[in-house]
Amino acid sequence: MNKKSIACIAFKENKVFIAKRNPVGQMGGRWEFPGGKVDAGETDEQSVTRECREEFGVEVEVGEKIAKATFKHFGDDFELNAYLVRFPHDGIAQKFTLTEHSEYRWAELSEIPTLSFVDSDLLIYPQVCKFFANSID
Repeated sequence: MNKKSIACIAFKENKVFIAKRNPVGQMGGRWEFPGGKVDAGETDEQSVTRECREEFGVEVEVGEKIAKATFKHFGDDFELNAYLVRFPHDGIAQKFTLTEHSEYRWAELSEIPTLSFVDSDLLIYPQVCKFFANSID
């Protein structure tokens, strides 16, 4: 059975929320759509809520699944599902509390390929762009 992980996709004024991982581990110092592994006995939605609480100190609203991909990590197969999330605020005036990241920002979708972005998130990037393009028509 595949291991599962989730990515949290939040949009604000034509921008997407991204965070830079702390400079440790294999993907340290790289940008990502926030998220993480789905724990045993947890639904994807519960994982999204937990990850946002742990990594940013906020309670989010979980929306629809907008992208999915599969990838290998250290020989294990992973299924990555991306969900739309709504933050209670944008983290600008009132800062998010960071535990796994050194910084975060709202980025243009077109910037993503120019950043040092986590490989697995680049797999869902085209679907995120397509979803965004279709949602503003």
